[in-house]
Amino acid sequence: MNRLSQETSPYLLQHANNPVDWYPWGDLALQKAKTENKPILVSIGYSACHWCHVMERESFEHDNVADIMNEYFVCIKVDREERPDVDAVYMDSLQAMGTRGGWPLNVFLLPDSKPFYGVTYLPPQNWVQLLKSVNNAFVNHYDDLASSAEGFVENMVQSDIKKYGLTSSSDGYTVEALDEMFEKLKQNFDTVKGGMDRAPKFPMPSIYKFLLRYFDITQNPEALAQIELTLNRIALGGIYDHVGGGWARYSVDDEWFIPHFEKMLYDNAQLLGIFSEGYALTQNTLYSERIHQTISWLENEMLSSEGGFYSALDADSEGVEGKFYIWKKAELKEILGEDFEWFAKLYNISAHGNWEDGYNHLHLTNYVAQTAKAAGVYEEHFEEKYQNALKKFFVARASRIRPGLDDKILASWNGLLIKGLTTAYQATGDEKIRQLAVTTGHFVSEKMTQHNRLWHSYKNGKASITAFLEDYAAVIEGYLGLYQITFEEKWLREATALCEYTITNFYDSSEGYFYFTDSEAEALIARKKELFDNVIPASNSVMAQNLYVLGKMLDRSDFLDLSDQMLAKMSKIILTDVQWVTNWGALYCQRVTPTAEVIIVGENADDLRKDFDRFFVPNKIVAGTKTSSKLPLLENRTPLNGQTAIYICYDKTCQLPVTSVEKALEQLA
Repeated sequence: MNRLSQETSPYLLQHANNPVDWYPWGDLALQKAKTENKPILVSIGYSACHWCHVMERESFEHDNVADIMNEYFVCIKVDREERPDVDAVYMDSLQAMGTRGGWPLNVFLLPDSKPFYGVTYLPPQNWVQLLKSVNNAFVNHYDDLASSAEGFVENMVQSDIKKYGLTSSSDGYTVEALDEMFEKLKQNFDTVKGGMDRAPKFPMPSIYKFLLRYFDITQNPEALAQIELTLNRIALGGIYDHVGGGWARYSVDDEWFIPHFEKMLYDNAQLLGIFSEGYALTQNTLYSERIHQTISWLENEMLSSEGGFYSALDADSEGVEGKFYIWKKAELKEILGEDFEWFAKLYNISAHGNWEDGYNHLHLTNYVAQTAKAAGVYEEHFEEKYQNALKKFFVARASRIRPGLDDKILASWNGLLIKGLTTAYQATGDEKIRQLAVTTGHFVSEKMTQHNRLWHSYKNGKASITAFLEDYAAVIEGYLGLYQITFEEKWLREATALCEYTITNFYDSSEGYFYFTDSEAEALIARKKELFDNVIPASNSVMAQNLYVLGKMLDRSDFLDLSDQMLAKMSKIILTDVQWVTNWGALYCQRVTPTAEVIIVGENADDLRKDFDRFFVPNKIVAGTKTSSKLPLLENRTPLNGQTAIYICYDKTCQLPVTSVEKALEQLA
């Protein structure tokens, strides 16, 4: 076994038996490269990555390939989920080389850690040829490599303000600007299949977070149509696990049909929030079903005994991508018995398969009842028969060899889940969901926090790795959600302490944004900032939102000013190409109209809050107490003639208190 056997990352442990002399990222490997004047090969991936497994099987497990790697290079394996800072630096360099990014990410560095070449997956014959070519270049053309490396580093350390032309806008926030954003964004809509007009199809939750807020302000029916079309297709398509619950990372096609089968905590966390807001807006029961099914999957398969949630389920089982989720016709016939014929028509099951190699995958494009009627299989008690069939699948699947579990617990992804759970609780009122959110919050607070500082990763009873901005941003957002569904001020205090630590240790006052890494963390060749929203929103956009909410909650003008400054510098990009900054766009929506301050005071504060939260009111903050509080929003707020009162306020100016949710909603309108 190589040095990776001493690591805790499931991804690194997967490579512990390779004949490659792998090192984890750290001083030992970096110093070895300098001492021996060897180039460094940094290979980056994650445990649920299908092509990472393929490259390991084809190349890293073979002695003849390992011998070349060991002779010519110092080989370092990196789990991108444990070290997103290392991944960000070298992914940036790969893209600067004109190569499309992805994983596995294999980057060649000079002994001083500067990158000069990189690739993603390669088959073994190409990989061996590349290794020899890179060694030849290092030995015979070192000066050329050094010159290239300097250029890539210069690109990485360039000011983000200059690189992206970020300048503050003083035009204010207008509905007209929102309409411009929507018109540009809709040019890339797939108005037939939902999502954006491309393949593969990623859910991209922040796009629908923006569209939900845009619709709330403008009532533009085109926005609602795209929201509902996309949520329906994501809920019904093959990207959703119809048998066990939960979403896969993306679909490889443009129809949400065949997923890349890995299930990531961060996708499911965010989709819980989007489907919950969609349910609050539309009351579509399909959305509430997916919310409850996904939470059930999370509890059954992703929840640790200590209360934190694991990171991911692998795409592969038994070395085959998706094997756990796909079916031969003969298997289905045996499992379903007399129910097979109607189920086969419902899901287009056949002997040659609806996918490949005779396999079938469950996928719908319309509601189950409507699909059944169109297929001529709808009859009395259909829904009961359908659910019973899925239960038979669930039982049969339980005997299969399961996909691998990545059992590290990440602060950032658990923060995203806390937020998703708080939104799900608000929409559904299910007390079990609230308790799950609170329990997860306590886990992060007690196991992954020390002296107002977070740790990034937790495994085997130990927290490790200095936290990144993504951790602080997501956990603060989660804690703000917890306060607003419990009125426990502990969560506000902890969110504030983490926010203040972040400003002290991550903020770059010269550019007005936060670095991705702590000032006390290991220094890499470049200290990056994360500005653009992707499958996970940029940590800077989440922090800007946090600063805005905390500023409103605590009457902290310093937080509000900082949030405004960050948003103002993104205005040019938001207005010209919002699809890459939709979480910033969601914050822009909050600034177009005043944010409602919903204040609930009295013995029944929790009951009234619960009733109020059922309604889709995205541009609000909620504060409350059963007794009294020194929070700025709650000072001098009292019950009304002994009854619990709701105060609707804007910018510290309140309307007359009311004692019913209906009257409060009238004031909001």
